[in-house]
Amino acid sequence: MFKLNSSQPETTCDRRALFETPLFQALPQKYTGVLNAACTQISFRKNETLMVQNDPADWFYFILSGWVKLYRETQDGNEAVVELVGTNSFIGENAFLEGSMYASDATAAEDTVALRLPCSLLREAIANCHGAANVMLQMYANKHQRLTRELESLKLQGTPQRIGCFLLRECKGKPAGNLAVKLPYGKSLIAAQLGMQGETFSRALAKLKKATDVTVKGGQVCVPNITKLAEFVCAGCSNEYPCKDLVPPKHL
Repeated sequence: MFKLNSSQPETTCDRRALFETPLFQALPQKYTGVLNAACTQISFRKNETLMVQNDPADWFYFILSGWVKLYRETQDGNEAVVELVGTNSFIGENAFLEGSMYASDATAAEDTVALRLPCSLLREAIANCHGAANVMLQMYANKHQRLTRELESLKLQGTPQRIGCFLLRECKGKPAGNLAVKLPYGKSLIAAQLGMQGETFSRALAKLKKATDVTVKGGQVCVPNITKLAEFVCAGCSNEYPCKDLVPPKHL
C-alpha cells in the first residue's frame, strides 16, 4: 500500500480563489466559515502522492498552482492517466458520491500548492444546502461529459487527430488566425493523457504537422491556421470546433 506524502502544511494561504468557485459561492456563510477554519495549505513536490485509490476519502483538495495527475495503476505497474488537473480546480470533492473512497491515485505532476479540506464538512454542507448540491451535481455532470468526449475520441479519432484535438482545446475557442500555444505540461504527460506511448505520440505529431502545418518547438506550438486544424480534427468527431464547453455562456 502506498503512503500519503509527508509534506508539511504552510502558514501562508490565499483562499480567495477557493471561495470564488461556484461551489463555495453556493454555500451559506456558516459552512464557508467552518471550512475556512479547517482549510490547510500544503505544498507537494513533484511525484508526491495526494490520494490513493480505494483509500477512505478523508480530504479533498483545491489546486492553487501546479498540476496533479489522476491515474489508475494496473497489476503490472502500468498507469492509465484519467486526468491532469490544474490551477483553480478541485480533486476528490465528489468522492462521497462514489462510496466515500478515492476513485484513483493522485500525484503531483510538478511542484504543486493545494488547499486541503475535510470531506466530512463538505458532505454535511451539501446535505443541508440545495444550492450547493445542485452545483455539485453539475460538476459531476461536467465530468461525465468530459469522459464521454474522451471515450468518443479514443474510439473514433486517429492518434494525430487526438493530439490535434488537445491543441485545439488549448486554443480556448479562438475562431481563426495564427496562434501560438504553450503546452501546459510535458509531452510525456500529454501522451499518457491521450492514451498513447511516447513513440506513438512522436509519430502522430509528425503526421499532424504534415496535415495541418502545426509546428512544435519545445513547449511552444504554432497553429498557423486554426480552421485547417479544426477541419482535420473534427472530421473524426461528433462535435465541431469550438466545443460547447469552450464557448462562454451568453448573458441575457
